Amino acid sequence: MSKESPQTKRRFAAFKKRIPEYRKNPVLFCVELLKFTPDEWQAEVLMDIAGNPRVSVRSGQGVGKTGLEAAVALWFLSCFPFPKVICTAPTRQQLHDVLWAEISKWQEKSPLLKRILKWTKTKIYMRNYEERWFATARTATKPENMQGFHEDYMLFIVDEASGVEDRIMEAILGTLSGEFNKLLMCGNPTRTSGVFYDSHNRDRADYNTHKVSCLNSPRTSKENIAMLERKYGKGSDVWRVRVEGEFPRGESETFIALEVAEFAAKEVNLSPVGDILTIGCDVARFGDDETSIYAGIGPVTIGQHHHFKKDTMVTAGWVLNLIRELLPQYPEVVHTRIRIDDTGVGGGVTDRLNEVIVEEGLAYEVIPINNGSSSLDEHYGNLGAEMWASVKAQLEQNLSNYMNGDLTVLQLPDDDVLLSQLTTRKWSMTSKGKILLESKKDMKKRGLKSPDRADAYVLAFGEYLMGTPQSIMLPTIGSVAVKR
Repeated sequence: MSKESPQTKRRFAAFKKRIPEYRKNPVLFCVELLKFTPDEWQAEVLMDIAGNPRVSVRSGQGVGKTGLEAAVALWFLSCFPFPKVICTAPTRQQLHDVLWAEISKWQEKSPLLKRILKWTKTKIYMRNYEERWFATARTATKPENMQGFHEDYMLFIVDEASGVEDRIMEAILGTLSGEFNKLLMCGNPTRTSGVFYDSHNRDRADYNTHKVSCLNSPRTSKENIAMLERKYGKGSDVWRVRVEGEFPRGESETFIALEVAEFAAKEVNLSPVGDILTIGCDVARFGDDETSIYAGIGPVTIGQHHHFKKDTMVTAGWVLNLIRELLPQYPEVVHTRIRIDDTGVGGGVTDRLNEVIVEEGLAYEVIPINNGSSSLDEHYGNLGAEMWASVKAQLEQNLSNYMNGDLTVLQLPDDDVLLSQLTTRKWSMTSKGKILLESKKDMKKRGLKSPDRADAYVLAFGEYLMGTPQSIMLPTIGSVAVKR
């Protein structure tokens, strides 16, 4: 810095003092150093990447994701010692002509960053530290492009992440082993498979996820949105991907759509209604599965508990403990019912609860449920599928009611594990025309965990919903939808 002007030296001294704050608050870095004022969603992502190792953003087109990526790259490169920032995208054009050019644009807007960072066509580095303090552009064409990077402070930025092959994403994930290593993935959600898709579905508990719709962005062209609506129609896969930032339906065989579950968790706000407390309990024992308990009044979850590797006596105790905690908070409750997955080890919980209820004279009703038993409705292969369908129907009714200005009907807990389990289970049609859900065994073959939380939630809320007048829309088969 000895050859710099006194003004530059003062700026650099002020910047060094602010670094500890910038590390915690990249929004402040953007405003003060880049003269970049983030949109609300961009600010949320910036704060997430500051505090979390993995962030994934699916979006429509033109919402400002490339500007966000550029800001994140410059923040990390400027505020951490000897960092490595690896930027990648599926094509050279997307990487160099779009993302790399965007980084250059925002660097040029900062008098300080223009002086302390050197920009080239493939690398940006801290002056005097070219070999150890840099950001680089690597096209996502082969895994070896992503390997060989090791540093305490490392950041991978994956643009148009839906188009990056799994073998390349696996190389990236394998490289990110340090405590301060981070991953930011952004893109249009064009595929319903791969690491990017999984980050919003089966693996979402491992990521901070965001969805950005063109409809809510001040940056998008309303004329272009109107053109897409005229040409393709709302609800088409083009509309979903390019405008709403939703994954296409075309490839998906999942029973409950991600969008309806996310809407119920993030947008719906209801109050407990009714005088019945319902407990749903899916029982595991000493394997890798999770015992899950949900408590609900009407359409709202008011309590939950989850544990691993406890025997059936302990599980019975946790059910009773949850009830005793909740009843004083809800004096309007006049009846408590406990719905237990009674197959396998669940039978032990049912038996113990009945014993305690008799011994202590409790006014609780225990209802054993066999998910494999016959359904009440002929369209389903078993009771479990029918109960899941009742939850599916109300989640879909939420969106329908919202679009029509009516009241929503079901609120989900904002729990990424629950959302993932509800939205990754597939369905199939039997030769007799009955709907069946994917077995837990088959889910595990796909690398998924048992949907224990989802099953417990359905036990707690399925009967409530099945007792509500409704028309259940099943997945479309060809051009025909089965209705109840």
